[in-house]
Amino acid sequence: MADEVYLDYAATSALRPPEVIDAVAAYLRDVGATPGRAAHRRAVEAGRVALRCRRALARLFGIEGDPGRVTFQLNATHALNLALHGLLRPGDRVVRTAYDHNAVRRPLALLQQRGVAVDVLGGGGDGVVDLDAAERRLRGDAVRPPARLLVLPHVSNVLGCALPVAELAERAHAVGARVLLDAAQSAGHLPLDVRRLGVDLLAFTGHKGLLGPQGVGGLWVREGVEVEPLLAGGTGADSAPAEMPAALPDRLEAGSQNGPGIAGLLAGVEWLERRGVEALHARERALKARLRAGLQAVPGVRVLSPAAPEGVGIALLTAAHISPAELARRLDAEHGVLGRAGLHCAPEAHALVGTLQTGALRLSLGWASTEAEVEHAVAAVCAAASV
Repeated sequence: MADEVYLDYAATSALRPPEVIDAVAAYLRDVGATPGRAAHRRAVEAGRVALRCRRALARLFGIEGDPGRVTFQLNATHALNLALHGLLRPGDRVVRTAYDHNAVRRPLALLQQRGVAVDVLGGGGDGVVDLDAAERRLRGDAVRPPARLLVLPHVSNVLGCALPVAELAERAHAVGARVLLDAAQSAGHLPLDVRRLGVDLLAFTGHKGLLGPQGVGGLWVREGVEVEPLLAGGTGADSAPAEMPAALPDRLEAGSQNGPGIAGLLAGVEWLERRGVEALHARERALKARLRAGLQAVPGVRVLSPAAPEGVGIALLTAAHISPAELARRLDAEHGVLGRAGLHCAPEAHALVGTLQTGALRLSLGWASTEAEVEHAVAAVCAAASV
């Protein structure tokens, strides 16, 4: 057993395949230029890397058509802000969920102050969403107009459960609403096909399940959907007009892009393609079942997240005689197990399982997790929670 067992993949894949690290280093050494800036050989190669990454992401997400509609952003938070501010105007109504991360909740709170109506669709600690209630919220009533947008996470970052995206998207489209999917927790962990799910916009980050470095993510926008830019600035091409260009990706990519990050993200996506997201998910699902079973056998420990086999490898827990923060500290200091305690930037999801005041400990699995690490983590929780 290694000196460290990393179980915080839901925050960041701090452990990355060697190919990702090598790709970042090679880009810095051999390319170094910025995509779309200049026509010399290094800039051209930078552009090729960016295009290859857009195409790889399109393949992974089942996106057909122009890969330029996959735009690079800093992370999922940046992409979600871009989509929300770029779509919604005063008088519009948006429906979101109680499972949302603050990357959705806070931008919408700001937009609410500017005249956007926000409705929150409830849920339960088991991750179940009432589809009939969702349909009523989306449809509106004599006072509330039909929703213009439904925004939802593919997977809860607190509970690990996957939401019924396709069913919710069908109901949203029936009232003329667009669907924005937050795939921060699902991309790279779950098979993801935008056509099957029926979503109109997809926000993702590179540093979690896609195994890339921090500082690169993206927003895909379906053809026919128009998003106003969040930022304005240089785009390399079409520099004469004072306004941002009309064509994607330039319209939504002001400023120099993160070339090394894009190279690392490309390597991460290609790594996932070689191994298959389906196979990785099956392995993660088996490890999650093993982790849950072990934790549930520990006296005083409550596993709060549902089994949710279609979800991701997250186990949320509390212990009877120790706070989540102290449990996390002891696991790290005494047993080398790295998890995350707190509210995980999603307080409403914690409210669903009764941990809004205390927080909880989240252990999350990833591509490099092993059965031995799971057994070590269970034994560590047993030791740390018993004193």
